[in-house]
Amino acid sequence: MASARISARDLAQIAVFAALIAALTLPGAIPTGALGLPITLQTLGVLLAGAIIGPKKGTLAVVVYVALGAIGLPIYAGGTGGLGILFGPTGGFLFGFILCAFVVGWLTARLLPRYPFWPALGLTAVGGILSVYLIGIPWLAVTTGTPIGAVALGMVAFLPGDLIKVLVTVSVAKAVHRAWPGLITPRPWGRRRDGSSTDATTAAVDA
Repeated sequence: MASARISARDLAQIAVFAALIAALTLPGAIPTGALGLPITLQTLGVLLAGAIIGPKKGTLAVVVYVALGAIGLPIYAGGTGGLGILFGPTGGFLFGFILCAFVVGWLTARLLPRYPFWPALGLTAVGGILSVYLIGIPWLAVTTGTPIGAVALGMVAFLPGDLIKVLVTVSVAKAVHRAWPGLITPRPWGRRRDGSSTDATTAAVDA
């Protein structure tokens, strides 16, 4: 059985991606749409964390980022931080980032070692974007007293930017996994707990 302990290398990767997410927030936020929600590059960092270092380390990197912002470091959108932001109207998107990194990392592990571009693009788009919105939209609706349908409609304006971030993520992740294989342990579809494959497709991917 593989060790569940986190190595020094793992910790370094987690720290690097937590810092990357924070750094991608620094260029600033642009309020857009009727709800005035800010567009930042945070989501790009979250997607990259899941797609490059996987579900466990990627999720931990986002948790570290969210926790550092919660204690007051000005690393959230707009140079903000603190529990008031974390549990405020946009806090659901921050919690959605955690789910996003896990889902994208989980899906990426099942596309490796080949990591085909178009399947990766589709799964990362659906899994990553939906994960953020799944928590962020209801949270925003409840905290602002806005009908959830109106909030969901307002999110449509953000989809083009989100899709561009997904495209960048998959392009970068494909190059990284080609250059440095082994950052994420492949978990092909249909693999049982004992490591055996449930179908011929899985065997072909492993070969």
